[in-house]
Amino acid sequence: MIQVFGHKAPDTDSTGSPLIWAWYLSDVRKTPAKAVLQGMPNTEAVWMLGKWGVQMPEIIEDVAAGDQCVIVDTNNPAELPASLDQAEVIEIIDHHLLAGGITTRTPINITIRPLACTATIMHDLMGADLDRAPAWVKGLMLTCILSDTLEFRSPTTTPHDRRVAEKLAKDLDIAIPTYAMEMFTAKSDVSAFSDAALLKMDSKEYTLGGKQMRISVLETTAPQVLLDRKDRLVAAMPGVAAEDGADEVMLFIVDILNEQSTLLVPNDFVRRVAEASFGVPVEGDSVVLPGVVSRKKQIIPVLKV
Repeated sequence: MIQVFGHKAPDTDSTGSPLIWAWYLSDVRKTPAKAVLQGMPNTEAVWMLGKWGVQMPEIIEDVAAGDQCVIVDTNNPAELPASLDQAEVIEIIDHHLLAGGITTRTPINITIRPLACTATIMHDLMGADLDRAPAWVKGLMLTCILSDTLEFRSPTTTPHDRRVAEKLAKDLDIAIPTYAMEMFTAKSDVSAFSDAALLKMDSKEYTLGGKQMRISVLETTAPQVLLDRKDRLVAAMPGVAAEDGADEVMLFIVDILNEQSTLLVPNDFVRRVAEASFGVPVEGDSVVLPGVVSRKKQIIPVLKV
């Protein structure tokens, strides 16, 4: 049985895309496969599963020697199981930069395309076979695209991502603005999560100025709810960093509707990074960054000390 999984701290795309591709492998290619996750998905992803009546995939801690794996929505070893080198990776489907570091036992299929969402790539790879997909597969695909593009607000959005989303919405008889608002409302409900859990919910590892960073993003339509927890979030950062073997945590609260981010500034190092990277003066324990909504395109590429 092939295991299909995405990155740690699964967001909507890393929850939906494994399910989409496992369906395709099992039902179209007739190769038994199952989706698994590397952690509890975020609230939007959980909402998506309930909306389309899909069971939560099994959550795994690692893979074993001989396991066959398909990796989606990442190719970064830091975001993958610790024992991946003992397993058999047979395919990678991703839309992030090529990180390197994965060694395979045999030649494999690798598809990395400069699109906003892994699900868009899967749409293209399936071609006419998507016509036989049940509604839940198309529903997950649409949700993933709208999530990764922030309903086309993100600069990562391509015209092709938008065309695919609009086609899927038409097939499903869904009004995108209404549906996207339901998604974002679900994503914004973080009342059940601890401060540490929020810092880990959607984060990536990154090395900056010799320091190991955890770059965390929280996308929301209700930023004030998170900003009201600012002091607690800052207080939780050292513990989260220590637990993950990092030196610093940088948290960007993304205001989806107003298309801006607020970066929490817990110390002088983060202040220097913010001023050098975004060209803004920082006074106090936070700074607003107008127009910044994408970690992949507007945050990580510009970070410097």
